[in-house]
Amino acid sequence: MAARVAMKFTRECFISRKLKSNNITRYYFATAASTANPLNIPKEVPHVSKKGRLLTGATIGLLIGGGAYASTVDEATFCGWLFNATKLVNPIFSFLDPEVAHRLAVSAAARGWVPIEKRPDPPILELEVWGRRFSNPLGLSAGFDKNAEAVEGLLGLGFGFVEVGSVTPVPQEGNPKPRIFRLPKDGAIINRCGFNSEGIVVVAKRLGAQHGKRKLEMSSTTSSAGDEVVHGGKAGPGILGVNLGKNKTSEDAAADYVQGVHTLSQYADYLVINISSPNTPGLRQLQGRKQLKDLVKKVQAARDEMQWGEEGPPPLLVKIAPDLSKQDLEDIAAVALALRVDGLIISNTTIQRPDPVSKNPVSQEAGGLSGKPLSDLSTNILKDMYILTKGKIPLIGCGGISSGEDAYKKIRAGATLVQLYTAFAYGGPALIPKIKAELAQCLERGGYKSIHEAVGADCRQP
Repeated sequence: MAARVAMKFTRECFISRKLKSNNITRYYFATAASTANPLNIPKEVPHVSKKGRLLTGATIGLLIGGGAYASTVDEATFCGWLFNATKLVNPIFSFLDPEVAHRLAVSAAARGWVPIEKRPDPPILELEVWGRRFSNPLGLSAGFDKNAEAVEGLLGLGFGFVEVGSVTPVPQEGNPKPRIFRLPKDGAIINRCGFNSEGIVVVAKRLGAQHGKRKLEMSSTTSSAGDEVVHGGKAGPGILGVNLGKNKTSEDAAADYVQGVHTLSQYADYLVINISSPNTPGLRQLQGRKQLKDLVKKVQAARDEMQWGEEGPPPLLVKIAPDLSKQDLEDIAAVALALRVDGLIISNTTIQRPDPVSKNPVSQEAGGLSGKPLSDLSTNILKDMYILTKGKIPLIGCGGISSGEDAYKKIRAGATLVQLYTAFAYGGPALIPKIKAELAQCLERGGYKSIHEAVGADCRQP
């Protein structure tokens, strides 16, 4: 086992860079040929700064040390070491501009420069929703991988599902920068990005390539495993959600969402209509009873008119805001039940600034607030919606989750699945296995044998 882990470590660290090395080699010889030196005068060796030498030495040291460590432990232990090692790197991102740090994080995941979870999830976390198997209920919410650049890398981190987007029909830049603001002491972020998106055509190409790769993997696995069930979704070992948005200048919101459905639904394990971002003018008005009813009908019709295989069309969810009145919630619940909406995501960011965030000067920035200060507000809305829908519609709890205990509270309040984003931005990959382990402990402590048993526990009559 130890030998195999060491060999695998070496292969992933060095052989995966073979193409890059070949390109460098070709470039070297091409350059040498074009700049032949008939007098054989030695060329000056490029100067390498002290920092560069230190960084190179540290990298080589980590590789050698990691290889030596890998040779003495089993794969699960080494995997845990890799996740813990990210705690050393993650603080560096706090010194960068928030949007620059975000882009670097997405790029790292897209290139596979993040650890891969090899350890199985605790069996108690496994569940089935919409006929799809989730190895755990912890997901990454929309907003992190807006353009589906890093689906494989993010699913590999151990999320039960990843939601990409929001994706708009036509590419748009979003709101002017700066538009992301950290409140680290409060564990919060304010953003006013405004659906910055590369558009559905670009996203469709990426998801199409990922989908094709997944089909080949499933075909290979199925043929070698015989009758054994191959788990996962359309993009990998986890479930993929696609969050749809509208363009800022669009006058027909329904047409935008319909276009998104026609182009992207074939690659999605579930779809989301995002009508609750506070950063697109007029978007939240679509949460009104009549507007929501008309919109959902048109989007459902667009999805159902397409041809689907045995597994049927992807479930259609609606993402709502936490800043809703009691009447608003009742209207949304009535529409969701009447039209048999497949699920609701509760909730998006808030325009409120609850204490102690209100005392922070950064809180004056316009935009949606996410993170710990959103926890109680979103959980209360979640509980109200679970009661209003009588537990008949699967709910995804989102807002302020940074621990297994937070996830457990969402589940007891009515969530079947949960999502995080802000805590992941601050805590990095090491947070994922930590939350899953804590959640499993919470369920066992409560005497539950599964996630489904705990859903809505705080809403039931004693």
